[in-house]
Order: sequence, then structure tokens, then C-alpha cells
Amino acid sequence: MASTMKAVVYDRYGPPDVLRLEDVPVPVPGPREVLVEVAATSLNLSDWEALVGSPAYARFGGLRRPRRRILGSDIAGVVAAVGPGVTRFATGDEVFGDNLQRLGGFAQFAIASESALAVKPAALTFAQASAIPQSGEIAAQGTVDVTAGTRMLINGAGGGSGAFAIPLAKAAGAHVTGVDNAGKLAFMRALGADAVIDYRAEDFTRTGPYDLILDLVAHRSVFAYRRALAPGGRYRAVGGRVRALVRILTVGTVIAGVSGRRMGILVVRSGPAQFEPLAQRCAQGEIDIHIDRTFALHQTAEALAYLGEGRALGKVIVQP
Repeated sequence: MASTMKAVVYDRYGPPDVLRLEDVPVPVPGPREVLVEVAATSLNLSDWEALVGSPAYARFGGLRRPRRRILGSDIAGVVAAVGPGVTRFATGDEVFGDNLQRLGGFAQFAIASESALAVKPAALTFAQASAIPQSGEIAAQGTVDVTAGTRMLINGAGGGSGAFAIPLAKAAGAHVTGVDNAGKLAFMRALGADAVIDYRAEDFTRTGPYDLILDLVAHRSVFAYRRALAPGGRYRAVGGRVRALVRILTVGTVIAGVSGRRMGILVVRSGPAQFEPLAQRCAQGEIDIHIDRTFALHQTAEALAYLGEGRALGKVIVQP
């Protein structure tokens, strides 16, 4: 194995052009760590937020400059080496996982905790497997309470998490309304959405009422969200503006107490137990994986720009 590798790095927050391709040392796995030769890394909104340093929570651990120089959390590849104490994997195993704690996916090799990885289903390509972990965790946990007849709205449904959440909710028997920009309406219908809304043309909080709202990009007033909920309905935010999230945790709690409508933030659990069940359903053909575009490693900046502009239909993949 070579001592250096190609990696896309950055040293300051900013637009995609702050990224650059460099030769850096191949990392060495420590105790309970695995070195993965990366075959594919999927992009998530968390990558874009960590790149630009916004919202404020994206700077956790690195207020003025990035704490980790190499982005990319959802990886798939082949185990190249294992550190002391690793028992679940051996060199040559094909793996995938949500490596949000370590990042490093936009490179030829990445270090991951043994506990973050799972064996890749043989029926899935590396690109398909990399598309699942983080988006799948959000979609699975955001739809876990859906039952037949649930009137569900998903805001930001045309992206990576929505591309899993819509079919998962439909499979559970929900009536699903998808919200995103006009360029994604046809895509959401193809995923199975019963109704679609262009948020630029219509205020979705004046539609409904809904039994469940999964908000992937929270930025509206808690009173607007409350208006869209049916009595006994539930609203869960996953990401969005800090001001909106704080108000959901504070004012939203008060509103919930007096209206019977529950409002809060979905705290997403990570790890193989959260994404493997969906991966198996994908491998069995029950749920489709939607990959919009695939970019080479040296095109990572272009890939992130495409994601950040809100054009991606489903997942975007980088392959070294």
C-alpha cells in the first residue's frame, strides 16, 4: 500500500471553490478502527453545511476553521487494514456505513470506527450502498410511526432522505404529500407521493391538515407548523435554521402542551442497526435507490455545488 493518497481537503469555511485535491498521508487505523479503501461516498446536507459553516451548529468543534479537513461521511468500500481489537471485519471485506464522527470519505482511504460499519449486501453496488446510511437513518426513523391512513407531509422530500422517506411511508399505507422546488415535483410523484407542492409557489402550512410532518429543512414559524397539523398530529424537524429549531424546542413545547399537537426535533440515532434494515429492503428490491449523478474525486467541489444549489434528485455520489 502506498504511503500517500489523493484527498479533497479544505482549511476554511466557504463555497465549493475552497476545496482542493491534495496528496496526504494514508491514515493508520487505531484501536477498534478500520481503514477502508473508498469505492464510493454519497453526499449529504451535512457535508454542505460543514463546508460553508452554516447553520451555526455546523461549526461544532471548529468555530473559526474546520475541525476535520476531509469531508464525506457515507462511505462504501473494501477493508484495507484493521486496528488492534477489531473483531467484526477482516482485510478484503466489503463494507459501508455512516462515518459522520470521523468523516474522510472524499479520499482514496478513510478511517472508520468498527461500530460505524456493516457488511455491504452483495446485491448492492458500492455506489448504491453508500447512498443509504445517513439518509436512510433519517427516513426510517422519520417514518417509524406511520400507519395505514396517516396523512403525512415531507418538507424537502426531493433530496436524499426524502427519496427513501416517501416510499417507506407509502409502503406503510400513508397518504404522502411531498414539498420541494418546482424542479423536483415530477421526481416526488415518481417516488410515489400522492400530492406535491412547490414551496416557492404555495405555502404548505396552509394546506392539510396532516397527522405527521417530517421537516428536513425547517425555517418557518412554529405557529405556521401548528396550523398545518391535525388535532393530535406530530411535527418533527431534522434540520434547518438555528432560529427555527430553537423556537420548535421552546415555543413549540408550549404550543404542544395547550393544543395537543406534538412538536419537536427528531434526534436521529446512527449506526448499522438503524440503516441495515433499509439496506436489506433495498437489496431485496422492495425500496429503490435513486442516484442522480456520480462524480469523480477531483470533481467533489462540483458535486457539492450541485447539491448545495438544491438540484439533486435523490443522491449524489463521489467515486475515487
